[in-house]
Amino acid sequence: MPVRLPPLTERPSRILLEAFVDYAGLFPPSSLEMARAVRNFAHYRAAGAGWMLGRFVCPAARLAEFSAAADPLLPRDAGAIPWLLSVTGSGDVHADLEAITAFNERHRVCFDECGARVDSYEAKVASVGDVIAMHETLPRTLHAWLEVPLTDHVDEMVEAIARVGRFAKMRTGGTVADAFPSSSRIVWFLRALRTHQVRAKATAGLHHPLRGAYRLTYDADAATCRMFGFLNVLLAAAVMANGGTDELALQALEESNPSSLEFTETQLEWRGAEGTVAMSRNTLQQVREHMIVSIGSCSFTEPVDESRALGWS
Repeated sequence: MPVRLPPLTERPSRILLEAFVDYAGLFPPSSLEMARAVRNFAHYRAAGAGWMLGRFVCPAARLAEFSAAADPLLPRDAGAIPWLLSVTGSGDVHADLEAITAFNERHRVCFDECGARVDSYEAKVASVGDVIAMHETLPRTLHAWLEVPLTDHVDEMVEAIARVGRFAKMRTGGTVADAFPSSSRIVWFLRALRTHQVRAKATAGLHHPLRGAYRLTYDADAATCRMFGFLNVLLAAAVMANGGTDELALQALEESNPSSLEFTETQLEWRGAEGTVAMSRNTLQQVREHMIVSIGSCSFTEPVDESRALGWS
């Protein structure tokens, strides 16, 4: 299982956000140097919000650089939980697999499997044929997250991913306004996940909990764009898992008012235009286990701090 969730006795917010944020500090708009990103990850793991932290996202071509920066900080005690990495593809799958194999073997020998391990691989696919080819090339021991374009063909691509038993990925933004898909295309993707029982992750433009206008980069004079929130994506998925329509899921994706959402001890309540929708802990766990496993974010502090400010973490 690529996601670790707390027991259903936990608060609904904990179920939704446990190990949810894969840290992608190396990527825009943060674009941190490796040493800084690695130190941040070590700090986040040890901090009080470490329960929200998932994997470290690293390009395949930079795995050796990661090792040089991370070795002094990695856990070495027997039984320690290793750092898990998700590697993004370079376009040369065979070279990427060689780098991953060398990395895992080195850390197995040097750290007795306590230090770090690559267990996930992320790559773009443009067609059903690409999905099949990627599946046949990658070992089954590696979680493969195949990023599909959010086009009219998204359902057939997700269906192909289901056939080969891999995972899907969607891109929900970027550093330019044109990188953000429409709400309807995200709903199509989520419905395909639900229909074909495929797990997925989302990435880009999801630093904030709720829909709103935010700066595209961290430059003081950066343009703003209307972005999706990570809770919007989870909420839309939960609406579907709760038996809701695509239209209701679309409304959930557009929700921007934090006062319309309330986490109680047993459920998440959303007061939308069609009335209150209550989603139980069991429904939220279904979302995390069977639909949205994680998000990739170049910031960990923004999701944590803004969720805390809203009383959700």
